[in-house]
Amino acid sequence: MNYSTIKKTAVAATLVAALGFAGTAQAQQVFGGRSQYRTWSIGVQGGITTPNTVIGGNNNFGQKVGYFQNKVGEYYGLTVRKQFSHLFGLEVEANRGKIKTYNHNESGPALENKYKAQSAETKVNWAASLNGVFQLGTVDFLRRENAVNFYAKVGIGAFAYNPVQFSNNDFGGTVVYDQKWGEDVLGDRSPSNPRDKDYRLGMIVPVGVGAKFKLSEVVALNLGYTMNFTDEALLYGPGRNGTTKQRFSNVYGGLEFTLGSKDKQNLTFANPVATLYDELKDPSLRNEVEALKQRVSTLEGTVNTLSADADGDGVSDKFDKCPGTPAGTPVDGSGCPIKFPEPVIETVASNGYYAPIQFEFDSSVLKTSSYSTLDKLAKELRDNNSAVQLDGYASAEGSDAYNMTLSKDRANSVKQYLVNAGVSSSSITAKGYGEKNPVASNATEEGRVQNRRVEIKK
Repeated sequence: MNYSTIKKTAVAATLVAALGFAGTAQAQQVFGGRSQYRTWSIGVQGGITTPNTVIGGNNNFGQKVGYFQNKVGEYYGLTVRKQFSHLFGLEVEANRGKIKTYNHNESGPALENKYKAQSAETKVNWAASLNGVFQLGTVDFLRRENAVNFYAKVGIGAFAYNPVQFSNNDFGGTVVYDQKWGEDVLGDRSPSNPRDKDYRLGMIVPVGVGAKFKLSEVVALNLGYTMNFTDEALLYGPGRNGTTKQRFSNVYGGLEFTLGSKDKQNLTFANPVATLYDELKDPSLRNEVEALKQRVSTLEGTVNTLSADADGDGVSDKFDKCPGTPAGTPVDGSGCPIKFPEPVIETVASNGYYAPIQFEFDSSVLKTSSYSTLDKLAKELRDNNSAVQLDGYASAEGSDAYNMTLSKDRANSVKQYLVNAGVSSSSITAKGYGEKNPVASNATEEGRVQNRRVEIKK
């Protein structure tokens, strides 16, 4: 892998990470933000390394394909990760360990043939990288919670290494190459360019896949495989192809610990469709919804029963003691006709008496049952070009000021109906008197029903 390819890989990793942040912003808008989840975690891991990858490798130490063997070395480290959404997180990874390789034939550097090495062991003093981690198995339409998550990661970082070459294949023979590093290990060896570094720095691009298994709300098992691409030709020391860039891979297993309150869900294993799943499949929630619907239906039935008024006298059938009252007949709070003294009846009748217009509690909306009375009144006012006075009243519930306003609203509701029916507004006087002049006792509901009225005076 040449340096140009590594740079392109690093740029691609940066762009993908930026896209991950953009997706995170969208996830925050849709799912309510990260504060409802646990998003920080730390992990410890250990495993083995090989000087090759699943897509092949360039083992600069070997003479030709088939002559070198992959030996395993130990590799261990830790991670710190911040999960930004159910799809994306950023991880800082640090590792150290060894990489080993063996060649059937003796190998020597291209420029000098004095090294006769059959094996090489490279000590990775440290390797650190910033990785974008993309989770691939968070959305699940079959299960409420995720227990297994698959992921892929890509990053960029640096590492410090020091190779040692041996004369035999057991990594314990004569050391034939173990030198300090200078600016040019095979070039200028003058006193002005001393080789006094114990290690060499290089760039590393880790690319890997893995799976996490949820063991509890805090602990998860993490298994993975990473290919590590470097920009180093001397990863195993001097070799036959001096400019060939090296790579190695590591297989690891470890434990990841989620930080934060256990009362919050772990965003790593959060399933965004869990709420939808609850609504569709959770029987307890469905039963609650059905129970609420039943209660609403019961309340609606009760309201319909209480508001039913078959004879249109303004008194609910439930409380109407005189059902079937003829339309327009003045009734009291129990729905029975009001009996007036005979002289008054004659005088009022000759002047066209109209029963008070009744209203519901705390309402200035006309009942449909009053329409026929008001239509008759409107016709009389139009035909005779006469005037009328509307006096609004309220029962004793509420404050005096509120009832005064309510009584005026009731009188104006009647006035507006008459105006809409063609009566001149100037011939109608509407006033409100609040709780004054009750026609019945406000101590009982029957009396209060009668007091919620507008009286028509001609």
